[in-house]
Amino acid sequence: MLPPLCPRDGEGHAARDTGVILRKGSNMSDLTKVNPTDLIDPQAQRVVDFLQQIGLPYDNIIAAQSERNIIGQNLPAYIESLPSEIKKDARYLSKFVVGAGFGLFDYSLNAIWNEVVIDLRRKAIAYGIDIFFDSAVGGKARDFYKTEEDLASLKDAVLLDTCRKLELISDTTYKKLKHILEMRNDIGISHPTNYTINAFELLGWLQTCIQDVLNDRPTEAALQVQAFIQNLKTYTSPIDPATQKTIESKIKELATHHLSSILRTTFGIYVTTDTDPQVRKNISVIAPTIWSNCADEPKYKIGIILEGYNTNLHKEKYKLGEQFFQVVRGNSFRTQNERAIIVDTLLDQLLEKHSGWDNFHHEPPVADLIASYVNEQSDILQNNVEKLVKVMLMCRIGRDVSYCDGVSPRGQAYYEQILKMLGDKYAPNAMAALTHMVDP
Repeated sequence: MLPPLCPRDGEGHAARDTGVILRKGSNMSDLTKVNPTDLIDPQAQRVVDFLQQIGLPYDNIIAAQSERNIIGQNLPAYIESLPSEIKKDARYLSKFVVGAGFGLFDYSLNAIWNEVVIDLRRKAIAYGIDIFFDSAVGGKARDFYKTEEDLASLKDAVLLDTCRKLELISDTTYKKLKHILEMRNDIGISHPTNYTINAFELLGWLQTCIQDVLNDRPTEAALQVQAFIQNLKTYTSPIDPATQKTIESKIKELATHHLSSILRTTFGIYVTTDTDPQVRKNISVIAPTIWSNCADEPKYKIGIILEGYNTNLHKEKYKLGEQFFQVVRGNSFRTQNERAIIVDTLLDQLLEKHSGWDNFHHEPPVADLIASYVNEQSDILQNNVEKLVKVMLMCRIGRDVSYCDGVSPRGQAYYEQILKMLGDKYAPNAMAALTHMVDP
């Protein structure tokens, strides 16, 4: 079979395998050798001449011929290093090439950054859009970020910071990209500047884009987090003890920032009203391990989110959130406003149980709830301290009955635990309370 003919145009026949062009009306001696990867547009200088003719600025508008030659000689090798499946969708990489060929290096800088942003968004989607937004967006604004299209609403700096936090890019790549972003903001075509970008600078930024972003993939730990969250959402069978131990051992090996992401996302799944009840039960099995190995900051942030549910009248979410905090024994990480109100109410309930019928039986559940808000001395709030000390002493001293000296056997441990936390700081409060209790 004959080989296919090369495409023709109005000027002549292009022999692609040899790079030879025969011009119409010419003879064989007029054959011209053309490099098929030649990037430099010989007409670019005519555009500069036209600018000069019509009185517009023309100097430093396009890069010098020598700078463009450097790009033309090195660019093919960079592009060839990319797999075909990445190249076929890299439209801004094409715009980079066009800009570089014409000598518009500031335009090419913007184009290469846009290609970086698109790839980082793809990484975020592959990682899991919910967990990515949980890490990127805090507070009430989180409710407005739900779909892949919402990634466009994130600032480039936030996108970059979150990719680093979740290990979608390395620390070194983050620093390189941060520099490119700063250069884009300072000397890119979208911002006024007189700076002239040279060819080697542009090639360095291109190399970072190709080598450290387009050809790079998230770390194994990041992919494990992604897989864990996806499986957790869809796993509707009970977690058996052996699986629980395996999951808990893996959780303990994760870095704190991954645990922070998992905690925020599991909390979000738990309080979502349409979450399968079995999924919620599975979360309650493993959430205490996630909580105990996580740093304090994300715990306090979740406490703020929980208070927001109550403030904004998301009653079902608030109820489920309270359940979550009970499961992980994290009530001491709820906001001070909530803790002050809740502990005050619980102290009233405990005092009522203590004075009522069968206090030995009814005190412990309320005492357990109070203890969940007071794990250490720093959890004691000034708003509650006097009342807390007074009620704990009254319950520990007991009522004037013979059985167990009026002290609830199961409640006694809670009272002693909290009273031991008082220390020197709150000893005056205890002495004052005792004084009032023995006054006639």
